[in-house]
Amino acid sequence: MAAIAVGKKEVTRDLDHCDIPYYVSEFVEREVGNDYDSLRNLDNLIDKLSENKKQLEEQVLTVSSEVPKRIQNALKNAEDSKKSLSRLVEEETLLSESVSSHLEKAQPWMEELHVLISQVEEIERHLAYLKWISRIEELSDSIQQYLMTNNVPEAASTLAFMADLDIKLQESSCSHLLAFMRSTVKFWHKILKDKLSSDFEEVLTQLCWPFVGPPQSQAFGLPAPASAPDVYNNLEMLFCQLLKLQTSDELLTKPKQLPEKYSLPPSPPVILPIQIMLNPLQKRFKYHFTGNKQTNVLNKPEWYLTQVLMWIGNHAKFLDDKIQPILDKAGSSVNAGLEFSRALVMLILEKLAADIPCLLYDDTLFCHLVDEVLLFERELYSVHGYLSSLPSCMHILSEESCFQRWLTVEKKFALQKMDSMLSSEAAWVSQYKDITDVDEMKVPDCAETFMTLLLVITDRYKNLPTASRKLQFLGLQKELVDDFRIRLTQVMKEETRASLGFRYCAILNAVNYIATVLADWADNVFFLQLQQAELEVHVESNAVSKLQLGQLASMESSVFDEMINLLERLKHDMLTRQVDHVFREVKDAAKLYKKERWLSLPSQAEQAVMSLSSTACPMLLTLRDRLLQLEQQLCHSLFKIFWQMLAEKVDIYIYQEIIMANHFNEGGAAQLQFDMSRNLFPLFSHYCKRPENYFKHIKEACIILNLNVGSALLLKDVLQSAADNETFKPNQPSATAALNELGVYKLAQQDVEILLNLRANWPNTGK
Repeated sequence: MAAIAVGKKEVTRDLDHCDIPYYVSEFVEREVGNDYDSLRNLDNLIDKLSENKKQLEEQVLTVSSEVPKRIQNALKNAEDSKKSLSRLVEEETLLSESVSSHLEKAQPWMEELHVLISQVEEIERHLAYLKWISRIEELSDSIQQYLMTNNVPEAASTLAFMADLDIKLQESSCSHLLAFMRSTVKFWHKILKDKLSSDFEEVLTQLCWPFVGPPQSQAFGLPAPASAPDVYNNLEMLFCQLLKLQTSDELLTKPKQLPEKYSLPPSPPVILPIQIMLNPLQKRFKYHFTGNKQTNVLNKPEWYLTQVLMWIGNHAKFLDDKIQPILDKAGSSVNAGLEFSRALVMLILEKLAADIPCLLYDDTLFCHLVDEVLLFERELYSVHGYLSSLPSCMHILSEESCFQRWLTVEKKFALQKMDSMLSSEAAWVSQYKDITDVDEMKVPDCAETFMTLLLVITDRYKNLPTASRKLQFLGLQKELVDDFRIRLTQVMKEETRASLGFRYCAILNAVNYIATVLADWADNVFFLQLQQAELEVHVESNAVSKLQLGQLASMESSVFDEMINLLERLKHDMLTRQVDHVFREVKDAAKLYKKERWLSLPSQAEQAVMSLSSTACPMLLTLRDRLLQLEQQLCHSLFKIFWQMLAEKVDIYIYQEIIMANHFNEGGAAQLQFDMSRNLFPLFSHYCKRPENYFKHIKEACIILNLNVGSALLLKDVLQSAADNETFKPNQPSATAALNELGVYKLAQQDVEILLNLRANWPNTGK
């Protein structure tokens, strides 16, 4: 075994070849190892290995006899495949030669056949062309026959069918056929339209159309009782027949359109019967409001705007009662009233497009025109149900040159209004000062007038057709708010020396009111939509940071945030100045109170009745007077902030400058507590239920100073122990728990220790 072991140590494995000595060495090591007793099993091991060797030899013989047979079969199959492939290649060559030969022989036939096919196709095209001509002539003859027999409805239906064919033929390149079709449609359309229009106008005349007087003075639609049914039947019949000519009329008549710079929304032509009904009104409009007529003056746009509104109102009932049922019966989706209004509004748009360039640089005339147009639009939408998706006057006002002029004039007049409102004698007086319920905000007249001005501007531009135009107006509003804020700041600086005066408080109320109203507007649906539009603009231009985009998208911010933040900062500065002013007065009044001899005051038992310290009276009177004054001059929300800021300053001042700067005997501590809890705190009880919660330093200091001696000694011991043994006795009650049990939460442990040391009434313990 030693020899084997030595031999194994000398054997190394050859990784590149089948290393038999290594495997033998491994096998011996595994089966025998260092166990000499296992040598007795060598016979069994040799037998086992001999058996394995025999089995392996048999497997090798079996495989060596089968492999040649498989190889022979594979070679045979490959040879057969090669012969089959050669045969297929020969057949393919023969077939290819045969096809090539056939194609050469058939080439002349193919050329002849191609010529014949081309001739056949050309004949078929000619035949189709002739069929179309024949079809057009048949339809034309049918229309002629219908008209000869006075069957106008069928003639109109046939013309409508012909117009549909005309539309289908538009893809054809046969220009002469298209021209023939169009000329035929035009010929019969003119005949039918003239005939039906004449008959329709005659029926309208019988109905006293148009209704130019007020509705109550009209007897529209009331012909002679005997003929009424016939007139209305004729009205319906002719209206339906004219509707059938709508398709051909759209093919032949190019509607009048305003230039693209006005960006009017696409809208279909007015239906033919409504066009005919509008003819007399259009003539009246052009007669009165174009040319050199006395009614056509630039400074009176209300004349033609009012006239159109009157026409719409005068005819609304007839259109709803008589015309709309006809349209519904014919299966049309057209609203008679809207169609009538839309056509009349187009007259207004054409008139505005012609007039505006003439008065664009006359501020008075232009501003008057805009005012009248906005009034017209308001009534058109609110009273007559006009739709925002249809062309309107706002599209004309949105044209670039006109819109920029509008913005300029709007800003000019707004600034003039701001000048007048700030220079008014009543600028800083609330118009509701004598009405308590209404005057909660104590808003000065100038601030309310300014916000009304902004609201009016919003009403003026909110119906603009595009978000980009609305955003420009929103920018103007922001400019005006910032300008007004700057003006308020300038007036405030003039009043800085009298920071408790009436005008200073009025300015503060104005700033607060404007910030509050803007915050309310930020939640308005209209401004939320503008915020979304502004977000889309910023995304396209990458004008803001990702954080700001996220805030806009999540509605965390608003379109007025920048203005509101500036106003809030101004409000805070003004409030701070007022608080500081009052606080300085309080400190001056508290000088005697600071010098009170707290160490030698008589105890409570020595006094019959506790009374307020005489030295505290000036301080408390100053506080009371200023609180009453500012409560009357500031709105509730501002005054609440004011007294809370003042209370915080007074609390810290008394704590640091009076309590922490003196020593107290029992009487002094009791007097301090009486002055604070029975006199200072109640001054603020009108404004909250528990005023002592706003003077936590004073309240807790009084608790410590007024502890009985035993409790004070115990507390002092607990605090000392907690400081000395904090790391050694974790299970000992904490100093914080002891302080909380006494009602002390605000003061730190070190402050309480200082307060305990300020007590003079400690017993003599001999230490």
